[in-house]
Amino acid sequence: MEIKKYETEFAGKKLIVETGKLANQANGAITVQYGDTMVLATATMSKSKREGIGFFPLMVDYEERVYAAGKIKGSRFIKRDGRPTDKAVVSGRVIDRVIRPLFDGRMRNDIQVVITVLSVDQENDPVICAILGASIALGISDIPWNGPVGAVTVAKAEDQLKINAVYEEREKAEFDLFVAGAGDKINMIEGDAGEAKEKDIIEGIKLSQQYIKELVDFQENIIKEIGRSKTEPILVKASEEVENSIKEFLADKLPAAIYETDRIKRAEKSGELKRSLENYLKEKYPEDFDEKGYKGVAEIVTDEEIDKIVHEGVLKENRRPDGRGLDEVRSLSAEVGILPRTHGTGLFNRGETQVLSILTLGAPGDEQLLDSMEEDGVKRFMHHYTFPGFSVGEVKPMRGPSRRDIGHGNLAERALEKFMPDKEDFPYTIRLVSEVLSSNGSSSMASVCGSSLALMDGGVPISRAVAGIAMGLITDENNNYKILTDIQGPEDHHGDMDLKVAGTEEGVTALQMDVKIKGVTLDILKEAFEAARLARLQIIAEMNKAISASREELSPHAPRIITLRINPDKIKDVIGPGGKIINEIIAETGVSIDIEDDGLVMITTKDAEQGEKALNRVKDLTREIEVGEVFQGKVVRIMDFGAFVELLPGKDGLVHISELAPHRVEKVEDVVKLGETITVKVKEIDDQGRVRLTRNL
Repeated sequence: MEIKKYETEFAGKKLIVETGKLANQANGAITVQYGDTMVLATATMSKSKREGIGFFPLMVDYEERVYAAGKIKGSRFIKRDGRPTDKAVVSGRVIDRVIRPLFDGRMRNDIQVVITVLSVDQENDPVICAILGASIALGISDIPWNGPVGAVTVAKAEDQLKINAVYEEREKAEFDLFVAGAGDKINMIEGDAGEAKEKDIIEGIKLSQQYIKELVDFQENIIKEIGRSKTEPILVKASEEVENSIKEFLADKLPAAIYETDRIKRAEKSGELKRSLENYLKEKYPEDFDEKGYKGVAEIVTDEEIDKIVHEGVLKENRRPDGRGLDEVRSLSAEVGILPRTHGTGLFNRGETQVLSILTLGAPGDEQLLDSMEEDGVKRFMHHYTFPGFSVGEVKPMRGPSRRDIGHGNLAERALEKFMPDKEDFPYTIRLVSEVLSSNGSSSMASVCGSSLALMDGGVPISRAVAGIAMGLITDENNNYKILTDIQGPEDHHGDMDLKVAGTEEGVTALQMDVKIKGVTLDILKEAFEAARLARLQIIAEMNKAISASREELSPHAPRIITLRINPDKIKDVIGPGGKIINEIIAETGVSIDIEDDGLVMITTKDAEQGEKALNRVKDLTREIEVGEVFQGKVVRIMDFGAFVELLPGKDGLVHISELAPHRVEKVEDVVKLGETITVKVKEIDDQGRVRLTRNL
């Protein structure tokens, strides 16, 4: 295959795209290099459709490789790249949300997009290259896809907007967003902010559109030159007669199921209608039902008819499935202090969605160690999200966190992260777990609310409450649209947008958007952000009724951390040879001790008396002895010329034989005995730190 290389200058850096050199057996393959960050993107489609599924089978895998950063994994036992990190999972979900809306939902061929990160320069985000690579790989392949799309990051720092800023700049930014789309439409947003104003975020998105257009134009030239003809997709469909008969059967039956306000009853009615439709088709087309896959066709047509009814109900009558007004938030309630032994709890209810968030405070040593392609160091704040089957009335195996669990947990974590107190002021490791107990839409935003309550209940000093809301959209081919506040299950599934916005009374802290259409306009986003702000204020007002500020005291069941700062040169005195001294203190007192390189010592204990004992030991080990101080010390060694007395742990001083008594002493043992405690005074400290003592007080 002929090697083709394309270059352009983009946002001040060279962007290089190459195809024909690597992975030529995939339907489409491309390498994308930006700076020294480089990825391989491949797109592959099965030749036949997958049977027995009711969804479009797209898989997006984002493969981090530690060799890309010139590293070998830190574990002594496992050196091979293993399961995806949370960041890799989140990155894969971002790419999925960008490309999925541009496929025909009736397709049943397996399609897999694999992004392999080959090189990272720790400045340019490989996810930007990944989205561009996925778009070009699909575009030049024979896979049916309605692209291309472009994506950039936009960050605001020091009142300046910057496209594709390096990591160091993004970390200091007021907000940092991924934005993707095509033409004048945006189809994905993902990012976090430090209480940014909605108007500023809109300005950032507006700027990103100019650069996204550049990327789309760049891709279209490549696709025009080397793109293959698209294959005819294998769709779940039947004859017009069969599909019309399904629509006629459903016409007077669907509204009763759709507009049932109780989720369980709605599911029962929908299930009953599904069975009735299957029986109807079996009777009408007995020979073709199984052979031509009419069950799958019935599911698709039913879904499309529900879409149509929901859209018409909202656009023509302002009618939502549960009867609420378009800007109405479901019933709210909030509680704290639910569990007796945990360090903080928050229970948040919004309609049928219920989340219990639990706070655990740990020692600094409980931090999570990071060892991945782009990340090293430790993580002291974690939020984990769980979504069991019972929360939606289903039976589902419990086999660890799903990609969805990781993605939703990460979104809530980013919404709260910038409110965590500095380690110097609050040295605890902080872990939150949000248990979704019941769900009917936007459990991730309910997790933000529950976690904010739990932090305040546990006494973590956050400045104000953080809440989240999910906004929806119903639109048509004539560009008529309505914004929906606080979407629930049917509106998420059958609507056109899911925009999650988390923040405080002051501004936005995190947001995420995906769509089921080609994209949304800036005008739609402006309206949705304003409606989200009003809803957020309403939710925070309800949360403030439960707790409006962090408690002044920690839970009695939480550990206490005593901190002190020592001279960094004294750290070795606390640790001792091979850790001997610090391990002795830990064994004696039952505390845990963490020491930072700058001399910050953190003693974690559940027993105040033992904590104080450990603190005094550390103070004794690190304090500076001064001339004139008087000590009660134990005689630890006797020599011909005097006695050595232990003043502090690990610190001795010499009482010369001439200083043992006011009279002449012939033999040291005549005056002091080994192990005896005597009173001594510091007479002198020489340049080498040696201490000379006297008994002549």
